[in-house]
Amino acid sequence: MISESSLKTYAAERFSSAKSVEILRLGSGVHGTGFMVKIIHDSGEEASYVLKELAPEALGHDYPSDRAAVFLLALKEYNNLPRHVEAVDVLSLDAQGRVKSIGGGTEYYLLMQTATGIDYFNDLEAMRHKAHLDTQDVEKIKAMAAYLAEIHSARADNRHLYWRKIRDTIGHGECLMGVFDFYPDGTLSYQEMGDIEKLCIDWRVKLKPKSHRLCQIHGDFHPGNVWFKSPTDFILLDRSRGAYGDSADDITAMSINFIFYSIMYHGSFGGSYREAFDLFFQEYLSATKDEELLEVLAPFYAFRGAVVCHPLFYPNLQADRRRIIIDFIVRVLKSQSFDIAQTEKYFD
Repeated sequence: MISESSLKTYAAERFSSAKSVEILRLGSGVHGTGFMVKIIHDSGEEASYVLKELAPEALGHDYPSDRAAVFLLALKEYNNLPRHVEAVDVLSLDAQGRVKSIGGGTEYYLLMQTATGIDYFNDLEAMRHKAHLDTQDVEKIKAMAAYLAEIHSARADNRHLYWRKIRDTIGHGECLMGVFDFYPDGTLSYQEMGDIEKLCIDWRVKLKPKSHRLCQIHGDFHPGNVWFKSPTDFILLDRSRGAYGDSADDITAMSINFIFYSIMYHGSFGGSYREAFDLFFQEYLSATKDEELLEVLAPFYAFRGAVVCHPLFYPNLQADRRRIIIDFIVRVLKSQSFDIAQTEKYFD
């Protein structure tokens, strides 16, 4: 919580004539807690403000960025509606307890370090010319599987956060429904998209009791975000949509590409791509013993399949081969569990 001393420092910068600051707790509700902030100016005039914080559990407020988004929208829109109480600023609290304003921005940007290496898309492209995996292919797949097994071993106990991940996978603007909404007309009928979405809703019901699976994830472990510096060393980009979820998110994000590239270049699932797919699962399951993974993959494959079928994201995929992947999605969603040993049945 913001301390009076840190708020006083902020008030001195925001209101040049502020002499003293007092914080009084107003009360708590489902969404969070409110505080009265009284500022006395040098002139003796008193001004009162309400400081609002959001509770971090559930309701889509799990991460600090979620709560920041709510407040930044409030700052923008409170003052655009007649008779609405005015918003003054959005405050952030740093690790040292200092308060600073993040209000007033019209756009926001992320500054990060540069990455070196070659992304894994290059390896997937090269596989089209190989009858079998070579030594470097095997080393890279083993390295990725081992890495995921390691990060997924960090568990968390928060069913609301697990439920959120399932909900987001289906309904988030960057996930299944959002990707479908971004499909150009004529790519897939609205009815077909709706049928896939409804199947995923049924899967949401099945997965709700499985919150014990909540673990640390990358969140967008696809080939463009894995840059290899050597066959056993890579760096990652663009962790997305929260720090925790189901390991199935990362597993499907990578493994759908072995399917996608095989279908795109050969019209069927086999060859070096099938070897890569099998090896990836074999290594991961051997390290984690997570056989339950096969019982939860379906809605995650639906999301990742929708991504690789998007004609703007992957324009080289021919329409008839896109249909093969869409049919794969539907067959997986209609199965009780994913059968690695007989993956070909999802393409018949």
